[in-house]
Amino acid sequence: MDLSLIQKEILITLITLYHQHSRAIKGEEIAEVLKRNPGTVRNQMQSLKALGLVDGVPGPKGGYNPSAQAYAELNIGEYEREYIVPISRGGIEVESVSVSEIDFTTLCHPDICHALIKLLGSVKIFDIGDEITVGPTPVNKMLIKGEVFGKDEAQSSLLISIGEMISLPKKSVRHYMSSPLISLAPTDTLKDAASIFARRHIHGAPVMDGDELLGIVTLSDLAKGVEQGFEPSSLVTRAMTSDVVKAEADIKLYEVIRRFKEKEIGRLVVVEGGKPIGIITQTDIIRVFLL
Repeated sequence: MDLSLIQKEILITLITLYHQHSRAIKGEEIAEVLKRNPGTVRNQMQSLKALGLVDGVPGPKGGYNPSAQAYAELNIGEYEREYIVPISRGGIEVESVSVSEIDFTTLCHPDICHALIKLLGSVKIFDIGDEITVGPTPVNKMLIKGEVFGKDEAQSSLLISIGEMISLPKKSVRHYMSSPLISLAPTDTLKDAASIFARRHIHGAPVMDGDELLGIVTLSDLAKGVEQGFEPSSLVTRAMTSDVVKAEADIKLYEVIRRFKEKEIGRLVVVEGGKPIGIITQTDIIRVFLL
């Protein structure tokens, strides 16, 4: 079937939006993503419907769904319906586009590494020079960062110069945490905490009352306490942060890395069955990538 460029763009965008929202997609939504006239999109949708590539859904919440024939026409396998590989521009995820294929066009050159990134969605929203991040991919959790230096609208692809490429660790956080857990008691003072930090070569510790997690104290908290006029004999509970970020021991490390970035934290407490069993810090994560 010989589809025009605009028909391919509309069909790919329909599939991408359908995966994201799991509902029928209106022509106006496709037009907004492609920056095209809604009337033009509606006319093309009728042509695609006549070709058996889309199914119309009537009613106020209706719109269009891609047919099985649409996936075959665009050579999109069933496996791509199961997992969305994200792409970000300038650190912000582009919700209307995902990645379907990565081809390394230049891999053996000592100074250059290029890749062709095939998209589900329109390439028009990307510009030459954009800094993008692709991934993580589903199997090996690969993350690619690079700069766009070319676009192929007919193939819905980006050409990028790769600046960084890593495979995120897939083991659970329990394999990387520090354990047994070094903790403070609510009766400990700021002086006690500073002494423990220096002796154990750590920068923070949770405050525990038996098995109950009350908070966490870091070197920064101790410094802030001094600035606020706390005495060395003041209890650590005065300086601690009570809103502790936690992670289950079986969570994969790459998921925890995202949490560090989102929460802007330097450490979190690892729990199992609600009970703290360890701690993991940014230093622990950096050490993983240096091994």
